[in-house]
Amino acid sequence: MMARPLAMTSSEISRSIALFVVAAIAEIGGAWLIWQSVREGRGWALALLGGLALFLYGFVATFQPDPHFGRILAAYGGIFVAGSLTWGIAFDGFRPDRYDIVGAVICLIGVVVIMYAPRPAE
Repeated sequence: MMARPLAMTSSEISRSIALFVVAAIAEIGGAWLIWQSVREGRGWALALLGGLALFLYGFVATFQPDPHFGRILAAYGGIFVAGSLTWGIAFDGFRPDRYDIVGAVICLIGVVVIMYAPRPAE
C-alpha cells in the first residue's frame, strides 16, 4: 500500500474527479440501461450493455490515488447521489426539488471532506 502525501496535488485531484465522473457514467448509465430493458421493455440487449457498463465501473475505482477502498467508495457515494439526479434530469425529464438539490450539495461537500482533506502520511 502506498502512503498518501499530506495533500493531493491539483493534478491528482483533477484526475481523481475525472475518475469519479467516469465511474458515475459507467454505474449510473449501466443501471439506467438495465432499467430501460426491464422496466421500459426496451429489449435485453440494453440489459447486457448495462451489465457490461457495470462490470467496467468495478475497475474504475482501482485507479484512484488513495489506497483505501472504503474511503474511495464512501466518497464516490456522494458523486453517485449527485450524478443520479443529474442523469435523471438529462435522460428522464426528472426535475429535482430543493430538497434533492440540498441533499446532493451536502453529499458533494462530504466527497470533498472525505477524499480531499489533507491527512498525515500513512
